[in-house]
Amino acid sequence: MSQIELTAPLTGIMVPIEQVPDPVFAKKMVGEGFSIDPLSNELIAPVAGEVADVQPSGHAVTVRSAEGLEVLMHIGLDTVKMQGEGFTPAVKEGDHVEVGDLLVTFDLDTVATHAKSLLTQVVIANSDRISGIEPREGLVTAGQDVAAQVDLAEQAEGGAAVGGRTVTSEALLVPNPTGLHARPTATLVNLAKKFTSDIRLRRGDDSANAKSMVGIMGLAVARGDKIVITATGPDAEDAIAQISDGVRTGLGEDCPPITTDDTGPVPAVDEAELEPEPEPEATGPRSGDPNLLLGVSASPGLGVGTVLQLRHDDIHVEEFGEDHHKERRKLNAAIDRSILDLSALQNRLEKESDPDKAAIFAAHAELLSDPDLLDLAVSAIDKGKSAPYAWRGAFNTYADRLAGLKNEVLAGRANDVRDVGQRVLEELTGQRSEKPELAEGTILIAEDLTPSDTAQLDRTKVVGFATTNGGASSHVAIIARSLDIPAVAGIEGRALEIADGAKVVLDGSKGTLQQNLSDAEIESILGRQQRMAERKAREESHKDEPAITTDGHQIKVVANIGGVEDAQDSQTRGAEGVGLLRSEFVFLGRTKAPTEDEQAQVYADCARALAPGQPLVIRTLDVGGDKPLPYLPIPAEENPFLGIRGVRVGLEKPEVLRAQCRAIMKAADAGAELNVMFPMIATIDDWRNTKRIWDEEYAKLGATTHVPVGIMMEVPSVAVMAKQFAAEEGCEFFSVGTNDLTSYTLAMDRGHPKLAAQVDPCNPAILALIGNACDALHEHGKWLGICGGVASDPQAVPILVGLGVDELSCSIPAIPSIKAQVRAYSLDHCKELAAQAVRCATPAEVRALVPMDED
Repeated sequence: MSQIELTAPLTGIMVPIEQVPDPVFAKKMVGEGFSIDPLSNELIAPVAGEVADVQPSGHAVTVRSAEGLEVLMHIGLDTVKMQGEGFTPAVKEGDHVEVGDLLVTFDLDTVATHAKSLLTQVVIANSDRISGIEPREGLVTAGQDVAAQVDLAEQAEGGAAVGGRTVTSEALLVPNPTGLHARPTATLVNLAKKFTSDIRLRRGDDSANAKSMVGIMGLAVARGDKIVITATGPDAEDAIAQISDGVRTGLGEDCPPITTDDTGPVPAVDEAELEPEPEPEATGPRSGDPNLLLGVSASPGLGVGTVLQLRHDDIHVEEFGEDHHKERRKLNAAIDRSILDLSALQNRLEKESDPDKAAIFAAHAELLSDPDLLDLAVSAIDKGKSAPYAWRGAFNTYADRLAGLKNEVLAGRANDVRDVGQRVLEELTGQRSEKPELAEGTILIAEDLTPSDTAQLDRTKVVGFATTNGGASSHVAIIARSLDIPAVAGIEGRALEIADGAKVVLDGSKGTLQQNLSDAEIESILGRQQRMAERKAREESHKDEPAITTDGHQIKVVANIGGVEDAQDSQTRGAEGVGLLRSEFVFLGRTKAPTEDEQAQVYADCARALAPGQPLVIRTLDVGGDKPLPYLPIPAEENPFLGIRGVRVGLEKPEVLRAQCRAIMKAADAGAELNVMFPMIATIDDWRNTKRIWDEEYAKLGATTHVPVGIMMEVPSVAVMAKQFAAEEGCEFFSVGTNDLTSYTLAMDRGHPKLAAQVDPCNPAILALIGNACDALHEHGKWLGICGGVASDPQAVPILVGLGVDELSCSIPAIPSIKAQVRAYSLDHCKELAAQAVRCATPAEVRALVPMDED
């Protein structure tokens, strides 16, 4: 590993990048670096190299060093809107500069008066090329002091930093009828990836990595927009030639010609020029019965009632606005009010011990700071659109892009974007979505419900709902289960044609909806509903009895919790301990990280809420690029599902993990038997590095109480290598997170509107992985539990028992029924079912092995 030095490009006071009042820089979305509060008005080169980019407004310059580092210097915040006023660039693209050469002169007073801040950011735009950066503190003098030491990342064999010449294309007009949307963008990205050169696409002041689909789509390049492609590397010339040709010919799309010149206005696209979307082919009922509609179980239970089709009315907005400054202030105020509403909702749900729902709305608040979403809206406002019109277009465009991406994690967030977008739109316009009049016994049907819709359902009137989109592990399904509302996701589209007032029966356990039933059939089903209620009452009356099979094999049934009140509640529902404490709840809803002692107090309180000697398994902090914390900035990632999340955050920022380990150790004598498990372990090195941190802190603290340490098995590599992991010294148990394990194994996101219905943990592939892991652990005298959603699924219980699972960690309301299900079978029968299940071909065949009794 080698280092390079960045000389101070300005005289001023060094400021940590995390303290910059702009989430794009503070969360390191642009890259690693530092900020300077300037005392001088001349920006000079911090390294020798080539000027790779000078923004047209002169407020930002990028210098590419000989090592290939792209050092971006951005003078002030929101200075692009000054349109060059106060900035005088001294260089142009392609110029060679030495350390200390003048780059830009700027007027301090003008920038201070018109910009959001004078803070000037210096970041490594291609931070994947570095392993670390150490900025200095205090006052630095331009051209004299070293502002930061940068550690270059080791290059893989044959992967030296890209050198060679820089080639820039001519200005290209995008001919695609709807701009660079998903399909042409994918073509462009795949074309760019054929070359080793660094390739960037620029539109005006904005630029993106041409090998990043999400990055390009974030530019919102429309038909007729002018773009420039820049490539640096050994094959730069070929790259520019082929990509330029691809753009001109439409990147695989048939494009009507653009007849404007480079400076003239871009003509509007005639709607007649656009190819109409093909009509979907008509399909018959999936069940073969026109009165039986199939979906997937999102929340168990039986609902008998009348249909109400839920459709959101469009809010009327004016297209054009007043002065764009006023429109931006309106938007900012509406966003601020929405964030306050979401914060209040999050806090209320946390107090109600509903961490799953609280975390959902914390993520919604985070979406309102998404720079790509805000840029889309601001760009439209600056073109004269009203704030409501611009905002509605921005969040719908953003949601549509996400829904169309192959990246299933991003696609699954489209519904959340629409939910939070609608919230802000209502704030902007004062037009609140009218809540439908609900009669008792209502069954809602919709294309989709938002998390906000679901959280506000009146449980006294809504007896169930079905959506054509979503899946069993979506945010909406999580909320439905917490409210104990039967729900079916992914129902056939013809459900939207059922008339309001029609009598239907929704079976959340089977994932079905029946219509056109006779009165006799309705009476029969109501009788079944009554028997189910009686069975539930029987299960409740035996909730404190152990879960022992008919031939004497005991399974420990414990709870998944998110806080102290959950721990207390679990004891009233028959829980024999806690199999998953989501420690994120200690970190959420705060402006700074909890102290070690604050954490220890909460863990001890949870332990004291349980009966002495019961297990309490604490999962260490499970956040990441898809759900960052404001005080734990994690760079935005193209695919956060495969990025820095779970224990990888702890290994990246070990001070956070070490503090949490010490806090758990301090709570070890509070009463319950503490266990700790680490999420997102994927390799033996992950485990060994994490366990080393635990052991080091245990020794430093002088702890004497043994705390068993284990792995959350949610990455297929752990299941495949279960024998090697089970043999590791100090690894005492596995707890299977079936939600992520299923998604990773099937390469499907459980929130994806088109794929969620297929994400079923009763897939034989998942069951085989669990069975193999059980065998591996039992050979070493260790145990395996399930803490994912399938542990609360009565149909899965006997199969899991037969596979060798030792512990089932359930949602609190499910504990009595899961215990009862264990008692209904012999271990031998469970083993027979498990052996059949892993030989099945589909989840449906597996579930058919365990029919659910009506009474």
